[in-house]
Amino acid sequence: MSDRSNGTPGNSGAVATADGRPNDLAHPDPGLPPHRPRLSDTQPRAAKRSERQVSLLFLVSILGTLLFFFGYFFIRLDDTVATLRLQNLLLGLGTAFAMFGIGIGVVHWAKTLMPDHEWVEERHEIRPEADRRDAEGIVKGVLEESGIARRPLIRNTLIGAGALAVLPAIAIFRDLGPLPGDTLRHTMWDKGVRLTRDPDGTPIRAADVQIGSVFHVIPEGLNEAEDKLEQKAKAVVLLMRLNPEDLNPSAGRENWGYEGIVAYSKICTHVGCPVALYEQHTHHLLCPCHQSTFDLTQECKVIFGPASHPLPQLPIMVDDQGYLVAQSDFHEPVGPSFWERG
Repeated sequence: MSDRSNGTPGNSGAVATADGRPNDLAHPDPGLPPHRPRLSDTQPRAAKRSERQVSLLFLVSILGTLLFFFGYFFIRLDDTVATLRLQNLLLGLGTAFAMFGIGIGVVHWAKTLMPDHEWVEERHEIRPEADRRDAEGIVKGVLEESGIARRPLIRNTLIGAGALAVLPAIAIFRDLGPLPGDTLRHTMWDKGVRLTRDPDGTPIRAADVQIGSVFHVIPEGLNEAEDKLEQKAKAVVLLMRLNPEDLNPSAGRENWGYEGIVAYSKICTHVGCPVALYEQHTHHLLCPCHQSTFDLTQECKVIFGPASHPLPQLPIMVDDQGYLVAQSDFHEPVGPSFWERG
């Protein structure tokens, strides 16, 4: 107990004083405990046995990856639940053994073969000109301690297991859906194909399109197509009419519309949601999914939201009967942006 009346503690005698003189109860630094060698440190046969065990675990990982690919590529699904269960079983076991073999193998390697000495490295000032040499020394020390340079069996099996272990993930990501390729570059639109109302397929006359109106449009013959939904997902169009003075077509697009009537893809260039909201006063098209906004007076340029491309425009004209028809297909891929988009 302290005899001070201001509440500050006094010296209890259990710690070193400010003048650096330790009291009677101070303990010396015990230092690091002595190193206890493992069996693999003293017996070469034990070290060799551990090396074979680690390599065996890496081989288990390789076999697990091969089992995954066998179930993925060679088990063909049919209408039976048994086949589906078998494939799921092989995929699950293959992934488990692939990850288990690498994980347990690395842990067993570290516990039985890598050095387990403890040491204290004093901090020292590193001169700038010596940084590169120090880094090289650290790398060489790590390689030497791990034993990977002098144990080719472990090194080779680890490389094989690691290289194969990532392939199942690639296969799974590849199976999320077909690559786009050029499937979004071509639709049912072609020269002379009439614009018809969605969903009944009634042809549209230019005289029926009033200023401020909007039509959801599909190509003629879509309802009779064998792959109707797939074709509609690419070919659906929004048709609108503005005052021709409000439009600002770029060079080469002056004749892509007819007396203020223009047609644009309905599929948002962000992730493919339907652009179905038209604001007449501002001439803006809005995608309801992520609020991408397109300016109709600027060839559907993106003015807000995550979309990165304008909506593709469908060139249109009027045939000799007064019906709106396409001049050609879209001049660029429709739908979401992707790395191969033109």
